Amino acid sequence: MEKKASKIHILGAGISGLIAAKTLEKNGYRPTILEMDSRVGGRVKTDEVQQAYFDHGFQVLLTAYPEVKKHLDLSDLQLHYFKPGALLFDKGKRQRIGDPLRDISALWPTLVSTAGTLKDKLKIFLLSRKLKRKSLNSIFEEKEKTTLEYLKDYGFSNRIIKNFFKPFFAGIFLEDKLDTSSRMFEFVFKMFSEGQAALPEKGIGAVAQQLASQLQHTKFDFAKSVSKITDGKIFLDSGNSLDSNGTITTFPMGADGDVKSDILWKGCYNLYFETEQQVFSKGIIGLICHDETLTNNLHYLFDTETPILSVTVVKTHQLSADRLAQEVSKELELHCGIKTTKLLRHYYIPQALPDISNIRTMPDTDGIIKGMFVAGDYTLNGSLNAAMISGEAAAESLSEYLEKTQVMKT
Repeated sequence: MEKKASKIHILGAGISGLIAAKTLEKNGYRPTILEMDSRVGGRVKTDEVQQAYFDHGFQVLLTAYPEVKKHLDLSDLQLHYFKPGALLFDKGKRQRIGDPLRDISALWPTLVSTAGTLKDKLKIFLLSRKLKRKSLNSIFEEKEKTTLEYLKDYGFSNRIIKNFFKPFFAGIFLEDKLDTSSRMFEFVFKMFSEGQAALPEKGIGAVAQQLASQLQHTKFDFAKSVSKITDGKIFLDSGNSLDSNGTITTFPMGADGDVKSDILWKGCYNLYFETEQQVFSKGIIGLICHDETLTNNLHYLFDTETPILSVTVVKTHQLSADRLAQEVSKELELHCGIKTTKLLRHYYIPQALPDISNIRTMPDTDGIIKGMFVAGDYTLNGSLNAAMISGEAAAESLSEYLEKTQVMKT
């Protein structure tokens, strides 16, 4: 069977699925992507409303990710960059923690900040230098402990952990106890130290759009939900079935080929408000450091005529959407001096990040069924970099399988 005639399917048009398609095209195949949504992106989505771009969840693009450098044209994305560090709020008081080596304006605010001791600030510098020299393989081979245990063992004070590390990494890990693996902490800290945190001009969804535009021989079949996979067959919720010589699934499958998942997920809420005025500069991430607040991080959208504030809520709660917006608005005024005038958008993302342990750097792509291979960040760690690695690895495994199958037939 010629490569062009092979019936190859990718389940899911998220980042890992798009990278899988790109890799299969490179190897001479013409895959079809089955996607239940009406657009590409998976969990990386942006809504455009009156020339404002609303991401589904605050997701930054870390330019130091190795796979980002490999697969994306960053200049084409027209990136807006965040300043290193954060602006810390607590009951009307604000202070800044930054990286003076990359942003000299942060030198004095960081030195006089009471968010941590002088020893804490020195340790942040030393940790950054240490992790810059540490390879990714070494990071992912370290014995795992919680991030909180790691910070305490490194000698950070409870003050800097409460005021900076907890709110900052809660927004990244989507949990406020710092129970996430120390491997993930070291990886993310290294990426922040080596590169920049950025957002494309048209939102994080532009990443998926760029990857889709790179595909020349891939067919997209939207609004298609898969219920089961068997050897050589894909069954759709509609009752129809498709023949498949090889399949990559970007979502977990049960032992019998049914679409189901035992993966645990971490969710979050993302609210967008119009505000009376812009209280702090664009390109700065704000953090509320008070333990009792729902609000975690906030930032102003780039390139909007009126000030639009993005707010992330990580903590679990039982509030209605209206009640949540009211409580967050109260917190913003109390802690940050920000008065909201209108709620523009409210997103609940129940599957924002996979909640996994045994954080790894290379995936096991073999599926439970012959001819099926698995991709997705849940196979490694919750990051854009992991999604790309897994998609490429699954596509290479499928290509090898198809080559061997063809040799056996001939």
